[in-house]
Amino acid sequence: MPQNNLYSDISTIAPDVQEDAITVVREAALMPSLILNFNDMGGLNPRKGYKYNAGTAVVVGEADDLTSRAFTPSVDQTLTPAEIGLQFFITDSRMESEAPEEIRTDAARELGFAAVAKIEADLIGDMASLTGGSVGASGTAITWGYMSAAISVARAVNLNAAKPLVAVIHGYQWSVLAKSATVAGASVAATAPNWQEEITRNGGARVKVADFMGVPIYQVFNGIDSSTDFTGGVFPREALAVDWRRGIRVEPQRDASRRGVELNMSAVYAHGVWRPDRGVKLLFAAATPSS
Repeated sequence: MPQNNLYSDISTIAPDVQEDAITVVREAALMPSLILNFNDMGGLNPRKGYKYNAGTAVVVGEADDLTSRAFTPSVDQTLTPAEIGLQFFITDSRMESEAPEEIRTDAARELGFAAVAKIEADLIGDMASLTGGSVGASGTAITWGYMSAAISVARAVNLNAAKPLVAVIHGYQWSVLAKSATVAGASVAATAPNWQEEITRNGGARVKVADFMGVPIYQVFNGIDSSTDFTGGVFPREALAVDWRRGIRVEPQRDASRRGVELNMSAVYAHGVWRPDRGVKLLFAAATPSS
């Protein structure tokens, strides 16, 4: 006897598809766990980040009157939200042939991975806009010396030798560094406990490949440009930001003329640099390894 897996059934599993898709995003996405996350707004209004002019302390005499200095805000960065979406069409024939649990699992995984791919690509692309310094060049092979330089420059622009930083490079670049991973300083080092715990909880521990000069190095596997280069970075959390406006939402819709059901996924978020002058850009070759 055929199973009755029609619209009413797919409607009841839609919440499960949404929940599982969100779980996939949380477990598979690396970049959001490394950067600043905003969760306090909805809608499509841009988020503006303000900076104030720097002040300079001076030596004053015992009875000298302090001179007032301007302390004026100016817009530094703007995060503009956009909506992403994906639709799956499931025919009645397929629903009548498979158990709802299988449909739910398949749809949830694919919707989740599609969202991850888009979010990761957006945030990886933002590293090219870091302005605190630039190390490397197109076609240049990455080395531990370059990594040391980038970390040192990042420490300098943040004016802090102990501030938690992360380095993000492509897996192909890591395969080059891995050939000399015994270089002095490339060992397991202590990082900020709370931050590391959050990254581990969100799946980041699976893509962490090394610690160097107190900075954890993470690998990703998308974002290679047309010149076979990859732009990564060394940065603190606040250098980049993602602004979640509406999480993944999955809604079913019956299409009677096509004899099936549409599963419509959408989400709204903004992303970009937030304090770009605190991060250092890395540009190196990312050719497919052969040895």
